[in-house]
Amino acid sequence: MHITPDHVVLWQWRFVHLNATLLYTWIVMALLVTISWLVTRRLDHSDGPRSRWQNALEVIVQVMRGQIREICPEGGDRYLPFVGTLFLFIGVSNLLDMVPGWHAPTGSLSTTAALAISVGVAVPIFGIESQGFWPYFRHYLRPTVIMLPFHLMSETSRNIALAVRLFGNMMSASMIVGILLAIAPFFFPMLMQALGLLTGMIQAYIFAILAMVYIAAAVDSRHGGEGG
Repeated sequence: MHITPDHVVLWQWRFVHLNATLLYTWIVMALLVTISWLVTRRLDHSDGPRSRWQNALEVIVQVMRGQIREICPEGGDRYLPFVGTLFLFIGVSNLLDMVPGWHAPTGSLSTTAALAISVGVAVPIFGIESQGFWPYFRHYLRPTVIMLPFHLMSETSRNIALAVRLFGNMMSASMIVGILLAIAPFFFPMLMQALGLLTGMIQAYIFAILAMVYIAAAVDSRHGGEGG
């Protein structure tokens, strides 16, 4: 049993190798792009009947938009592409875990770290876009300049927590299913697989919500002095 898909090497030539993390990450991205293109190429903007795919897409977008607006009521729609993509990538990666032979890329620390780094980069970008360069970075110096390293450590640690939390939950779920498969190969693994799918979606939701909370704190100038 492999703890992480990084250890599943599918192809290797000298020092170049292709592991399950890279392959299944690209599969998820290709799947999301293909489905998005197929659904949106013939969008119907009229008030008449719409296709089931378009209705499903609109429901997903509206739910994500509603969650974002609850956290950031003003201008929350501009964060929908970023936060929504995080949720869909993590959610689809975890849902496909029910496919035999699938290795969820979110079970790799390198993938979860890359997602956390994306959040860590997006937060100051959105903050600067909303407040301006100096007003945003000024909160790192409050109440005194001595607090600068502590604010930086705080933001770094929360991004590390994002990566480790998602990785730990997905890795532990896979290990539990593997252990139960060895002990009781029929009934319990099916229950744990269903529980794993639920856990995967919850983890996608938590990751996206925390990312939105960090962004909302960065763009809200009224709380600029409390950041970090």
